[in-house]
Amino acid sequence: MEASLADIRSAIVGAKTPPPVVSIVAIDDRTAAAHGYPLDRATLARLANAITALKPKALAIDILLVDPGPEAGDAALTSALRQGPSVIAAAATFAQSSQRVTDAAEDPFAAIPEANQLLLPLPRFAEAAAVGIVNVATDQTGTPRFIPLISRAADRLDPAFPLRTASVALGVDPTIERDAIMLGKLRIPTDIGQRLPVTFYGGHGSIATFSAADALDGKLSADAVAGRIVVIGSTVTGGGDVFPTPFDPVMPGVEVMSTAITHLVTGDGMVRDRRMRLIDAATAIGLPIVLVSLVAWRRSAAGYVIIVLTLFVWAMLNLSAFAHGYWLSAALPIAAALPPALAYGAAELWLDRGRARHFAEQSALLQRIEAPGLGEWLARDPNFLAAPVRQNAAVIFIDLSGFTGLSENVGPVAVSEMLSGFFELVDEEARAHGGAITSFMGDGAMILFGLPEPADDDAARAAACAVSLCERTRAWLQAHAGFAQKKIGFKVGAHCGPIVASRLGTGDRQQITAAGDTINVGSRLMEVAARHGVELALSAEIVRAAGPDSRLTQSGRMEGPLETALRGRASRIDAWLWRSRTL
Repeated sequence: MEASLADIRSAIVGAKTPPPVVSIVAIDDRTAAAHGYPLDRATLARLANAITALKPKALAIDILLVDPGPEAGDAALTSALRQGPSVIAAAATFAQSSQRVTDAAEDPFAAIPEANQLLLPLPRFAEAAAVGIVNVATDQTGTPRFIPLISRAADRLDPAFPLRTASVALGVDPTIERDAIMLGKLRIPTDIGQRLPVTFYGGHGSIATFSAADALDGKLSADAVAGRIVVIGSTVTGGGDVFPTPFDPVMPGVEVMSTAITHLVTGDGMVRDRRMRLIDAATAIGLPIVLVSLVAWRRSAAGYVIIVLTLFVWAMLNLSAFAHGYWLSAALPIAAALPPALAYGAAELWLDRGRARHFAEQSALLQRIEAPGLGEWLARDPNFLAAPVRQNAAVIFIDLSGFTGLSENVGPVAVSEMLSGFFELVDEEARAHGGAITSFMGDGAMILFGLPEPADDDAARAAACAVSLCERTRAWLQAHAGFAQKKIGFKVGAHCGPIVASRLGTGDRQQITAAGDTINVGSRLMEVAARHGVELALSAEIVRAAGPDSRLTQSGRMEGPLETALRGRASRIDAWLWRSRTL
């Protein structure tokens, strides 16, 4: 993952021109066609002499010279290597592709894997030139990511080919520190195991490359060599020494080595040291905390935008650091942040579903307890009636008479069943006519018309509901033989006028109710009905507001108006008595 993200960042940053410190003299297809492949030692000696004559800063040969050749050729090459500062290649082999190492603070070599074998050049060549190890550390895709600057065997330490070349060219011996290599005053930060991070300038040919055929033919320009480090290596097609990179799927190995040499000489390589890894660790801890906090803080469109912006800012900072030569891991923070953020988000979704189910159950319960209109209104406006409101409304009171004596003689189960049936009857009629039961106490109920908002037909609907309640309650009582024997009856009062609607209670338990003279008059009208032996008594106000075409006159006989006194009220009112036509 980190390798892929490194390639993406490299592609975004783009190719750049390398510093002009290294030139490659390539044994390419043209050289192979003219002089054969691989080059014999005598031809390689002529090539080295031709380059040395042009005064390079150092000559490095990225070719393994481990087997003896014809004596004349080996002698000529040995002589050529002695003509100037030169480096030749060696290689290390490992029993396994991955090694277990330690990171002892007191030993800068503890984290360097130990090779089980070294492929060293012939002693005569090693005496004429410095030796460097050409191994690279690749990822699973084969892309070189690091150059091990120190190679460790059972009884020796060897510098890498790029480090040896840079050291020879600069004329200083490297000094090894825990997290860096010192080349004189130049400090090169290194990663775990004294590895140099490698990033490429571009595709094949980014570093100035010239054909060995031109050098052998005397056509190589002095400007291409003088004062530069010259690396001889193979780029011949099918040679096998190639690696995939973010810019080129077949980057020659000699250019990989030349890139590392340039990094060491100029100090323009990536910084991937202990400090960067500590920043990675801090980011891997901090980013999940930030993301989880943002998920917990605000799960909304704005919250998700903030989360995306946070990730974008982090990605831009990471990319900017990469562009400026600081290799901060992109994969580690992602791998650290996504699981807890996703797990927390999934847990929150699961809890939200549970809360949603709970709220749905509570809403359904509210709809069963409160009138549908009130429940829906409260869902839209939680502050409904938080402050008392004075408005016009119509009110109906209904009460069973004689039920208290009956309840003393029957069991609690029978009482509950009877009252449940009565409540269902009242609730159905209230719902059918758009009323709200704001109070149901035992064998009586109060129904309001005008909540959540008053309407012009509140009185007409209340009058129709009162008539329906009389008809259905009478039928319900007649259906129970025991009620007739116990002389169970009912009375209904209806009135309209100004009320004060509000919530009673605080905290988690509140009740919507209404108060005022209109409520008191409606309640006392039940006594008027009982006193005159009728089922329903209405005030003149509600009869007038309901209109002449109301159900009052269609389904019953109206008597009145009668001036009547009400208990607890000084002034008298005009009342109407309603009798069913079926009685």
